[in-house]
Amino acid sequence: MLRPMPRMPSRLNRTEMSLRDKIWQINWSLIAVLTAIAGVGFATLYSAAQGSLEPWALKQIVRFAVGIGVMITVALIDLRFWMRNAYILYAIAMVLLIAVEVKGTIGMGAQRWISLGFIQLQPSEIMKIALILSLARYFHGASWQEVGRPLFLIVPLLMVFAPALLVLKQPDLGTALMLVMSSGALFFMAGVRVWKFVVVIGATLAALPVAWQFLREYQKKRVLTFLNPETDPLGAGYHITQSKIALGSGGMFGKGYMMGTQSRLNFLPEKQTDFIFTMFAEEWGMMGGLVLLGLYALLLAFGYAIAMRCRNQFGRLVAHGVTTIFFLYFFINTAMVMGMLPVVGVPLPLISYGGTAMLSLLFGWGLVMSAYIHRDVPISRRGISDE
Repeated sequence: MLRPMPRMPSRLNRTEMSLRDKIWQINWSLIAVLTAIAGVGFATLYSAAQGSLEPWALKQIVRFAVGIGVMITVALIDLRFWMRNAYILYAIAMVLLIAVEVKGTIGMGAQRWISLGFIQLQPSEIMKIALILSLARYFHGASWQEVGRPLFLIVPLLMVFAPALLVLKQPDLGTALMLVMSSGALFFMAGVRVWKFVVVIGATLAALPVAWQFLREYQKKRVLTFLNPETDPLGAGYHITQSKIALGSGGMFGKGYMMGTQSRLNFLPEKQTDFIFTMFAEEWGMMGGLVLLGLYALLLAFGYAIAMRCRNQFGRLVAHGVTTIFFLYFFINTAMVMGMLPVVGVPLPLISYGGTAMLSLLFGWGLVMSAYIHRDVPISRRGISDE
């Protein structure tokens, strides 16, 4: 009697992949888009320093090089490793957030950083990625019936609002909102029913008058300035007023590289960080801004396509969550400098000067790449292969 031949798994469906297979699977097109966006940032920071690599461009180039190395390393590590250690990373991020309250560095009126000597670490940026990992671990393998039970959602809600409240206390309203919104997207992707979002949003709107009383005075001014910037054009409304002037003066094709008057004459504040898009648009105009937004859109397409390709839910949720965080970064920043949203401390991803944000984002894209490399590896709820 003939015995059936054992099924030989294909290269992509094998539980264990060799390092050579993983390197072959790296999505170099995604890395090329990331590098193109970062290149725009290097050139803009060079212009912000009036034709000098110091003090911003050179450090940003070094950080990006280190970040790409971190990204590729993270991508080559088995996705199941990140799932098994997701809660540990979340706990580390929580400890760092608490450490900020105890012994954090104060800058520009906010206590958000921990000084490590060679870098100012911002734990809230690390928490954005750690929270996505831990939520993806929690919802991985959960049945439709489990997700539908309100009691099942208590733990992930606590995981979201505990760090969000700590970040809000720093105070950092923009990052706190990003934690909540990116987590909401993950809840939706996991199968939480729409009516529950409606209830939460309704309760939030009803609580706004109470929440207003707990805002800092400068935060209230930012909201009021957003509603009517002309009320204090030389005070609270100065940033957004100068930003709009710079955007308008750029016109269709801009004034030319390193020719922006608002930035070169120092009328535009924070031109190397939160308002760097305004500086870029003044030099390159509306067309340059659209090209940059097109690069961001292409990166989003890569991220969401990878999420759809994943056979395992953990990789799908991680790719979806990281891509959503990236979208929130550039959407909030560009809408802020255009006067469509109140001014909050959200940098333009891969372009604004800053170390922790860039490294954490590249770490996140490394997780997306790991999800892509291990997209055909089925994973059980315990973080091991089903095969």
